[in-house]
Amino acid sequence: MNPARLSFGDVLRVGGVGLRTRPLRAFLSALGIAIGIAAMVSVVGISSSSRAEVQRQLDALGTNLLTVAPGQTMFGEDSALPLEAVDMIGRIGPVESVSAVGRISDARAYRNDRIPTAQSGGIAVYAARLDLLTVVGAALSSGTWLNEALARYPAVVLGSSAAARLGVIAAGPDVQVLVGGVWCTVVGVLSPVPLARELDSAVLVGWTGAASFLGFDGHPTTVYTRARPDAVTDVQAVLGPTANPEAPSEVKVSRPSDALAAAKATNDAFTGLLLGLGAVALLVGGVGVANTMVISVLERRAEIGLRRSLGATRGQVRTQFLAESLLLSLLGGVGGVFVGIVVTGSYALMQGWPTVVPPWATLGGALATLLIGAVAGLYPAMRAARLSPTEALAV
Repeated sequence: MNPARLSFGDVLRVGGVGLRTRPLRAFLSALGIAIGIAAMVSVVGISSSSRAEVQRQLDALGTNLLTVAPGQTMFGEDSALPLEAVDMIGRIGPVESVSAVGRISDARAYRNDRIPTAQSGGIAVYAARLDLLTVVGAALSSGTWLNEALARYPAVVLGSSAAARLGVIAAGPDVQVLVGGVWCTVVGVLSPVPLARELDSAVLVGWTGAASFLGFDGHPTTVYTRARPDAVTDVQAVLGPTANPEAPSEVKVSRPSDALAAAKATNDAFTGLLLGLGAVALLVGGVGVANTMVISVLERRAEIGLRRSLGATRGQVRTQFLAESLLLSLLGGVGGVFVGIVVTGSYALMQGWPTVVPPWATLGGALATLLIGAVAGLYPAMRAARLSPTEALAV
């Protein structure tokens, strides 16, 4: 008589017997798989969410901002940009807008006149052109930006970090700071500027006012240039000779969006490292599943012998334990994918990022668990199938 053939539903029911009779052991074994899968899915998800945030910032801020700054002379001394550098750069055809700031090196900013002069807090004082806000893509967290009237008087706008160091929460007519020995009214506070981080720790004074009461010499120290997106490379190539025709080698030209791209590349490197750690956790979980299945075979020898004596074939016994291993791993894999998605969503929400979990990560996690379940359960299943009825029942 030919033995009865097991349908797919029968395989699932028989494979689930061991899980239902030993739920705590099954849970702990699946937990190891779940931790590994959750680690891998959350690492991929958080990395993808971070990249999506970087791309969102680049789309909002643009990748067409270039900065020009003085470099050094051939003798190692600091050079200076010509007074006409901003106007000359503005004449380049593909340049859409240009603005600048000028460092006032001998001016310091303090909250009041009782602070020792040595405690400057790393705050820099800059003369700023009125169109700076638009060119660098900055925004105000409070107050207003400099205008033609304010630029002539002791009025300042603080960067986000500078405001925190000076203890200024918000701009107002009664809020004053001491800049270069002159009391100035804080008319505005900037939000963080991703493409011009130097402005975060700066005190910005109007170009005209800086020259009249702070002794600003008029030389720009950073020129911000917006070029047509399709001509950024060409503009970057001619900015040095245009800004300082007499010494183009003494000019530094950079693209701030490259810093964000570099941060993205660094993030990718860390992602690879964390994925490796997740793979190790997954391997440990697979070993746990294999251990559980081996113990299960040893404990259920009598059951195996009874099934064999009632007509079950070696293949059916092997299928039973292999199915049990697959179900155990899949249980942990599904739980791990769910936990990974929750962790990714929670972290992205706290950071204010878009939540991105690539479909390949969830699908790959599920397939990885099936592969681990098959490998972990293969030896115990073959061992169970090799047991003869008399040998198993004699135990």
